[in-house]
Amino acid sequence: MGEKRFRILQTPIGALVVGADEGGITDLRIYRGEKLPDSPPSAAAAESLNRCQCQLEEYFKGMRRGFDLPLHEEGTPFQKKVWEELRRIPYGETRSYGQVAAAIGNPKAFRAVGMANNKNPIMIITPCHRVIGGNGALVGYAGGLNIKRYLLEIEGMKNAFWEKEEKKYCTD
Repeated sequence: MGEKRFRILQTPIGALVVGADEGGITDLRIYRGEKLPDSPPSAAAAESLNRCQCQLEEYFKGMRRGFDLPLHEEGTPFQKKVWEELRRIPYGETRSYGQVAAAIGNPKAFRAVGMANNKNPIMIITPCHRVIGGNGALVGYAGGLNIKRYLLEIEGMKNAFWEKEEKKYCTD
């Protein structure tokens, strides 16, 4: 596919960088101030970036429960299988790493599922925030546990266990 193009979006969780190429959305991650290529996107990449921005705005306003975007993520076949399964987790629900491993037909691969989750290039759209520990704990999120909690709360989830964790993880 063609060269990736990027856009920085301001959201309630901070700045996100979204990337796209001719095949669709390639990246959605926390923007950390890195230098991004500054060249105009192709028509297909621009369309994907525009649609992604619009759909994310709707998601953060509570008006969107799913995404309808072309995705072009890079990863191993195992990672792609996990990411596909993550997109099957319904809005407002969570799964444990073990449940995701079982759903992809490899129940003992919960650690590998965790690693694939960690490498997810398209956060929110591929909802790795919906994967929690087997005991219900909020664990592991590239954007930080406060962002994970915020995304789950947008989706209407609240858990007394998470409230106890807030004192442990909150820095504000």
